Amino acid sequence: MAEVGLKKWIITITVITAALLELIDTTIVNVALPQIQGNLGATLEDVAWLSTGYAVANVIILPMSGWLGSRFGRKNYFLFSIILFTVASFLCGNADNLWELVAFRILQGLAGGGLISTAQAILIETWPREDVGIATALFGLGAVVGPTIGPTIGGYILEITTWPWIFYVNIPVGILAAYLTYMFVRETPKDGKGAPIDWWGIVLLAIAIGSLQTVLEKGESEDWFATPYITALAVASVFGLLLFIWRELSTDHPIVNFKIMRHRSFSIGMITSFVLGFGLYGSVFVFPIFCQNLLGFSPLQTGELFIAGGICTIAMMPFIGIMLKKGVPAQIMATGGMILFFVFCHMLSKSTLSSGTDQFFWPLVIRGFGMALLFVPLTTLAIQDLKGAEIGQGSGLNNMMRQLGGSFGIAALTTLIHVRQGFHRSNLLVNVNEQNPAFTERLNGLMHNFMAKGASFLDAKLMAMKAIEGAVIKQTMLLTYSDAYWVAGAVMLCSIPLLFLQKFKKNTNIPVDAH
Repeated sequence: MAEVGLKKWIITITVITAALLELIDTTIVNVALPQIQGNLGATLEDVAWLSTGYAVANVIILPMSGWLGSRFGRKNYFLFSIILFTVASFLCGNADNLWELVAFRILQGLAGGGLISTAQAILIETWPREDVGIATALFGLGAVVGPTIGPTIGGYILEITTWPWIFYVNIPVGILAAYLTYMFVRETPKDGKGAPIDWWGIVLLAIAIGSLQTVLEKGESEDWFATPYITALAVASVFGLLLFIWRELSTDHPIVNFKIMRHRSFSIGMITSFVLGFGLYGSVFVFPIFCQNLLGFSPLQTGELFIAGGICTIAMMPFIGIMLKKGVPAQIMATGGMILFFVFCHMLSKSTLSSGTDQFFWPLVIRGFGMALLFVPLTTLAIQDLKGAEIGQGSGLNNMMRQLGGSFGIAALTTLIHVRQGFHRSNLLVNVNEQNPAFTERLNGLMHNFMAKGASFLDAKLMAMKAIEGAVIKQTMLLTYSDAYWVAGAVMLCSIPLLFLQKFKKNTNIPVDAH
């Protein structure tokens, strides 16, 4: 039964706030990694496990969240997840060494996985059936804006204090969300209470998804299959996934209900959610590295660039919900979003080494509009045919696919950057020889400048060659990042036909639970 009046809005704000805790923490810690590394005396490879551990734990629990909510009651599971996340945040801030911090981040990830999908399911059931598009739009504020503003918030916190406060800021928000959940969220029946627990399913899910996420997170830094443990995890993920699917289809009490894949819109929606994650997380990953490593921006400057686009997303979300309610096809809006995302990538691919913050304002604003047009329609299309307990299951799988899409996007773009560096460098070095008049002119000009400052002929030539080498490196990176932007945009653009394989409905409302 839907809520009305003030209670509806209190529940809406509560679940969105709780979901934001998880979504912001997905990226907020990334800006603090160098400070944590120095403070705890860790290597860069070891400190990266703070992000990897969180992501692995998060993506394992996401597909189970529907089953957990059904077994223990959605309110109880949501409240437990908020409390556990808040406690884990306190423990992270008080960690004495890196591996304590990694353990508490894993705990935080397990709790966070229960927040996002359960929050979405509660929100869908809180709003009247005819307004569910608006509810999805409100939830989309957190899902899209959270990962985007995480680095910005982290940058501001590190400007005024130390890294533990990145975790401590979660505590008052978590306490408030827990109190409001306890007071206002209605309990749902415990449909799965007393049913046997599919322990084999849980183990196989943890092996399959955990191994896959670890491979995606660590593959590039570990030189992929040249590292034995990456190869072993890749094999484990493939066999674990096959066994997990077989187990869930053959048991009477599965933890993940794959029978909901019979809905065509949901099956295709899993793919489009994957693509959304690829674009959302991939672009948030590549753009800051490009700005900081190549253009010399500070983390705070880079984070501030996302603010304008985030505001556009926030402003657009309610409008998107209203348009869905009025019957505008979700496919049309999502197509517009994919085209805008491609335009954003195309504009960034034209960046130069002299690009400043002003040049990135409009591309990121266009990205903000595009993401608003993507998240709500894609989610609506994916779960439009689900009913009752299927909503929780579908939300969990849909969010998992978006997270996995993000991990694939980051891994694919990182590998692309690595491979294309060698390609572009080889092409550029063809022109670095004394038979090229442009090279000779540049070399002689640099040598003349250095000799005018007192350097000897040999020293001046050495310094001039180093200067040219630096220019080659920068141009190589510029061309490589341009390739990465093109790939991200092309993936989104090529996914448009999938949208029109999903059902068109005059009013794309998501069915809600009769409870």
